[in-house]
Amino acid sequence: MHGFKRYIPVAMLLVVVITVQLATQLTGTAYYLTQLTMSAYYSLVVIGLCVVMGYAGQLSLGHAGFFAIGGYLAASLTTHNLIAMQDQPLVALLDRLGILVSRQGLYGDSLLTVHPWPACIIAILAAMVIAFALGGPVLKLKGHYLAMATLGFGIIIFRIALASPYFGEADGISEVPGFFVFPGVEVSGSFKARVFNYYIAWGILIICMVLLLNLIHSRVGRALRSIHGAEEAANAMGVNTARYKLYTFVLSAAFAALGGVFLTHYNGGIGPSEAGVMKSVRYVAIVAVGGMANLWGAMIMGVVLNFLSLRGVFGSYDDAVFGVILILIMLFAPEGILRLHLLARVKALAGRGK
Repeated sequence: MHGFKRYIPVAMLLVVVITVQLATQLTGTAYYLTQLTMSAYYSLVVIGLCVVMGYAGQLSLGHAGFFAIGGYLAASLTTHNLIAMQDQPLVALLDRLGILVSRQGLYGDSLLTVHPWPACIIAILAAMVIAFALGGPVLKLKGHYLAMATLGFGIIIFRIALASPYFGEADGISEVPGFFVFPGVEVSGSFKARVFNYYIAWGILIICMVLLLNLIHSRVGRALRSIHGAEEAANAMGVNTARYKLYTFVLSAAFAALGGVFLTHYNGGIGPSEAGVMKSVRYVAIVAVGGMANLWGAMIMGVVLNFLSLRGVFGSYDDAVFGVILILIMLFAPEGILRLHLLARVKALAGRGK
């Protein structure tokens, strides 16, 4: 029964998702679905980072790098034309295995590129391997040393994306094809497929939420909470803290890369700004606002704040707003604004004033 209660919020979220779509259709505001779809993909990074920060107690300022790794690899593999090399044994073998796909470019030219499905898998695996290689030495650091190390990783990815001709330098990669998830279901920016894409994005987010909810309520989740509470004590009790922290870091990198892959196919391209340091700061700020050990809070604030940002509510002060949010949360509500005991504290203060 207790396990069943865990999924009641998931069912409520599903109802809200359907209600919002119907409401936008009835009110003629279906254009909001575009930003809500993008917010869902960005929220994949946020919920993955929430597990790292809130449950494993690690601060990462490099998750925009993992998002960019997913997006850039998917974009480059699905747009790089291999037709000039189709007679080479390796390319011919990939073609026979069904990994490559022939299609026409925007101007009618013939293209031979990697199919979006294997490109997606390669991009996520690459992000996980890099996270594993990075996390091994870096996660031995603590506090601001860990934050500085992950910040350095994010800067490296940003500079590679900005300087590499293969990744389009400052222009990024465009003309990324749609991602046929299933026959008749495509992730793309097509106006006609806007409602489909909305449900695909939220379906992916809900599935990922269920996976993470199961994780944090499992033996692994209890081990992560013990690490966050007192790492030395957890170690003394036999918890392999280094292994749990590393696996959590790799898992969060996979979530970030997944968001990068799907958002890139949805937008039809990706640019260096997705790997920028301020994007990593933004993800940290959103997790802090929602509550570091509050998966639902992080997801809700991820959707709300990304939606407002994408709608241009913050204008030219977009990055500054997230910086201010992070400062205010650290000063006045380090456990997030959606934590129940914070609300209880507010009620208590209100009671004293009477």
